[in-house]
Formats: sequence, C-alpha cells, structure tokens
Amino acid sequence: QHYYITNNLSGRMGMLDILVGQQGDEVDNYCNLSWENRLYAFGACFVIGIFLSVFGSIEVWLGKYTAFALLYSLGTLVALAGTCFLRGPVSQIKKMFDKDRLIASCVLIASIILTIVCGCVLKIGILAIMCCIVQFMAFTWYTLSYIPYARNAVKSCFSGCTGMECPC
Repeated sequence: QHYYITNNLSGRMGMLDILVGQQGDEVDNYCNLSWENRLYAFGACFVIGIFLSVFGSIEVWLGKYTAFALLYSLGTLVALAGTCFLRGPVSQIKKMFDKDRLIASCVLIASIILTIVCGCVLKIGILAIMCCIVQFMAFTWYTLSYIPYARNAVKSCFSGCTGMECPC
C-alpha cells in the first residue's frame, strides 16, 4: 500500500497527517469534502460522542440505566464513526481488524453490545456499568493503537506504578 502525506491547514506536514496515513484514493472516491472539512467532521463527531457519553454517565446517578446504556454506547459509536472521515469507511474497518487492533476491536464491539443488553434488556445497572468500564478501556486501548509507541508507554507506566508486568 502506498500512503502519502497531505498538507494540513497551514501547508506543512502535521502529526495528524502522519498518524492518519490517509489513503487519498479511497477517501476521495467516497467523500467530496476537503481535508479541512474532514477534520471538522471528525472533531464534531468526537465532541458529540463525548457529550453523549457524559450525558449517559449522568443518567447512572439518576438510576436510569437504560438511558445510560444507550447514550454512552451511542457516544462511543459516534466518536468511532468520526474516524471514517479521516481514512474512509472501508479503510477504517479494515484497520480496525488488523492484527494489532483485532482484540481491542472485538472487545469494544462486544462491550458495546453487552452494555446495551445489560442496561436495556436485562435492566441490571451494575452489569451495565461494568460493561461500560470495559467499553471505555477497550476504546482507549484501541485509540492508543494509532499513536506510535503509546501502548508501550502505557504498559511501562503500569509496570512502573504497580511493580507488575502489564497483562495486555
């Protein structure tokens, strides 16, 4: 695969350009947005996702576990969907299931489903909260996989703070 680096808003190569490794052909075939507008769309999805997750978390304190499960999981999905503006949907889905991200992606998808099932179908609040914690950790681990050496830094930090080897 051939990746190229696009220019960011100031005309210089930026860190986001390197991390995204944008494939121009795929993104351009499906999206007529400029790189600047793609960044805005990604940012909007990310911010909306955070707001949904925060509002969902507030629902826990009100005892509304169904609303909590739905809003928090929807927030995760919206934030994840925003990355499709950067890479393109097909490339993003392929990247989700690379060998480096396979476990995190599967745990993330399973925890989203389980959060909704526990909160909406079973209506067991503590299970929904536990699934949400797993969802947050899986999303964080998945996100760190896109930042060079970030997972290694987290593992080293964990080992340094606890004196134990990181199990992940």
